[in-house]
Amino acid sequence: MSEDFKEVRYDDAADTEVILGEGRSEAVETAPAQPVDGMGCHAGAAEMEKAARMAGKSEILDQYARDYPQGPHDKPQSMCPAFGSLRVGLRMRRTATVLSGSACCVYGLTFVSHFYGARRSVGYVPFNSETLVTGKLFEDIRDAVHEMADPERYDAIVVTNLCVPTASGVPLRLLPNEINGVRIVGIDVPGFGIPTHAEAKDVLAGAMLNYARQEVEAGPVQAPVSGKSDRPTVTLLGEMFPADPLGIGGMLAPLGLAAGPVVPCREWRELYAALDSEVVAAIHPFYTAAIREFEAAGRKIVGSGPVGHDGTAAWLAAIGDAYGVAADQVAAAQNAFLPAIKAALAETPIKGTITLSGYEGSELLVARLLIESGADVQYVGSACPKTPWSAPDVEWLESKGVKVKFRASLEDDCAAMEAVKPDLAIGTTPVVQKGKELGIPSLYFTNLISARPLMGPMGAGSLQQVVNAAMANKGRMDHMKAFFEGVGHGDTAGIWEGAPNLRPDFRDQNLKKLERAEKARVAANGGVKC
Repeated sequence: MSEDFKEVRYDDAADTEVILGEGRSEAVETAPAQPVDGMGCHAGAAEMEKAARMAGKSEILDQYARDYPQGPHDKPQSMCPAFGSLRVGLRMRRTATVLSGSACCVYGLTFVSHFYGARRSVGYVPFNSETLVTGKLFEDIRDAVHEMADPERYDAIVVTNLCVPTASGVPLRLLPNEINGVRIVGIDVPGFGIPTHAEAKDVLAGAMLNYARQEVEAGPVQAPVSGKSDRPTVTLLGEMFPADPLGIGGMLAPLGLAAGPVVPCREWRELYAALDSEVVAAIHPFYTAAIREFEAAGRKIVGSGPVGHDGTAAWLAAIGDAYGVAADQVAAAQNAFLPAIKAALAETPIKGTITLSGYEGSELLVARLLIESGADVQYVGSACPKTPWSAPDVEWLESKGVKVKFRASLEDDCAAMEAVKPDLAIGTTPVVQKGKELGIPSLYFTNLISARPLMGPMGAGSLQQVVNAAMANKGRMDHMKAFFEGVGHGDTAGIWEGAPNLRPDFRDQNLKKLERAEKARVAANGGVKC
């Protein structure tokens, strides 16, 4: 060992006796090296997008960039976006779903889908480097949909390209539009093109609406199983609690209107009924592709939703205006529901400061409801983008002094929580984890907040109980924080017999090594960081 080399030891592990195995025979043949396509999941978003454009996917990626602008963070910070479109397909009756992607991705997506209650299998077309680069993967996908296309079982088959097949240019657009009367819908949902799983729902909803709109233009189509409404309908855009469409229908009845289908739909024929509505309520305002299809069909779009007192009053007026309902009839509908909503909001008021964040797209509606319930909401962060149809909610919230952040990153949400120090933090899993570490009562947005009715009189009193109960746990959080105080954080967490064996010099040396390696990589790449 040269004198100028200094070995850095973290502990005495280097002195442990190592049992050596027997030497291998030189006659043993080594396996031939497998071809590498270089476009595995590890390649990085920039490299995969570059490859996808070279493989002919520029048009769809440019459309995604217009529909789903990425904003301050350039990659998903929630679960894999494809879970959104997968979930939409799995919830539809007589619809099969097929994934084309890396096995690890497909495993994770199917696991999560069944965790959230999927009751059917997810199709998978496997591939390797050879089938990917030779085009055999596309042939395998085509053979799979031909084999599955049974009109007795399915109305549609949805085929989804994940990151690697999208980057490799697998051309789902070349699949037949229908086989044996079964519709074939192919979509690309790469993590490097779709920022959130909420927006991936729009990718599939938009693709299905586009297909259904072309069917309607071509001639007569099937009526919904429930039949055609005897009143004009309002299509509801965005996933919501099952009771909300019923409540909305009740509020629309005095206007002479009825609630139409909810998009994403649960059955193919509902798409025709959704397109048949003259007015579409963009309850979730980020469904850009779906709204494009409705506008192509000549439909009017109304933003926001009937949440709280002010939201319900404004929404009923906007729907009435879109349908040309007389002002006195709109006023009668408002007078029928607003007093009950106001009473429900005042019955068990919320007293405390709240920060709210999430990635479902309904964050602004929830914030409105909390504020009218008495809460002091100082920050609302949404991972979804700002759109023209979110304007009514933004204007109302900002008039109440709320900081609204679109395309909010995890860092934005945590920084707001740490700065405000609220009585309650509502957010995603990592935000809730951080909040509890700080001793702040916290609630998970997706399972505990958005999974409740929000609209009309039913929604007016739905949040107070769970929010007030969480705030009342402040004493318990303080006790837990005091109990665990001093156990350490990060690599010093846990119980130590002595002082943690910290080696900042080792950490610094390793950091310099990584920096040198990064500089060498960038230099070899012509100075381009990617």
